[in-house]
Amino acid sequence: MRELILKTEIWPVAGSFIIARSSLKEITVVTVEIRENGTQGRGECRPYPRYNETADSVTAQIEALRFDIENGISMDELQDLMPAGAARNAVDCALWDLKAKLTGKSISELLELPAPRERLTAYTLSINTPHNMRSAALKAKKYPLLKIKIGDMSGLDACLAIMEARPDAELIIDANEALEAKDVTTFRDRLSALPVVMIEQPVADKAFDSIPNTPSTLPIFCADESLHTAEDLSKLWAAGYRAVNVKLDKCGGITAGLKLMRAAKTQGFIIMAGCMVGTSLAMAPMMVLESFANYIDLDGPLLLAKDRDGGLTYTGPKIAPAPRDFWG
Repeated sequence: MRELILKTEIWPVAGSFIIARSSLKEITVVTVEIRENGTQGRGECRPYPRYNETADSVTAQIEALRFDIENGISMDELQDLMPAGAARNAVDCALWDLKAKLTGKSISELLELPAPRERLTAYTLSINTPHNMRSAALKAKKYPLLKIKIGDMSGLDACLAIMEARPDAELIIDANEALEAKDVTTFRDRLSALPVVMIEQPVADKAFDSIPNTPSTLPIFCADESLHTAEDLSKLWAAGYRAVNVKLDKCGGITAGLKLMRAAKTQGFIIMAGCMVGTSLAMAPMMVLESFANYIDLDGPLLLAKDRDGGLTYTGPKIAPAPRDFWG
């Protein structure tokens, strides 16, 4: 018999975190603990209002499966009983963590994947004036890969100012659905000669197919809000996207994340391992899948005022996998 414990936690952001649709000074996460025979597995999710999630709704979803979880539900059974999203992510990750600790094997061994390695992570600069974003880029000198949040076409000036200040850096431009379809070509053309890795989610999720379908043109387009599960990949490829941002809170856990990354790799997508802003407990499961990712964007804990004790180690721009006694 297992025991399920749910907690809602609030973590302060370092300063503020501003993207096209919101400004944050704190985040709310839901954690899942599943205990069995003196051992516990843990998972964390970030309920996301953009996807109609709140801490209460996520908690209610999990509570509805309390009987199944406490009576030994498997990861495969969970996929059928709970939809993709933050709630399933927290439960799925807790079940994998519990299995790893009960068997004495790492999750990489259980999934038959390479042991995770230290990787370079992108570092995010939230929306501000071009002058302030330029200053922020200079302060982030140790990060060779910067993720730049923009809120509309005026973000182009910030991108150009950052490139002038940091010609050594590569950029990921993240619009979070903020551009109009009519402006996308102009925006991309102005960046085509610069070291911009990709333009992420330029238009609204349901308008995903309104981008210029010219996948050989640089920078490439990356789907984020338009991508949730492996079933979305074909329509995105047909629309001209050549990169995807995989987040466990969207696809619903490491079980679904592995399926999604395998399918994306087979289809030819460039893969970014991404995250919502969260603690090391939310980042650790994605690090298990790092071997599928061309780019790592797991800077969530760096954007918080503090992180959980014993979590991932960030050394300069590098992120190291979490110790197994922390997760996995």
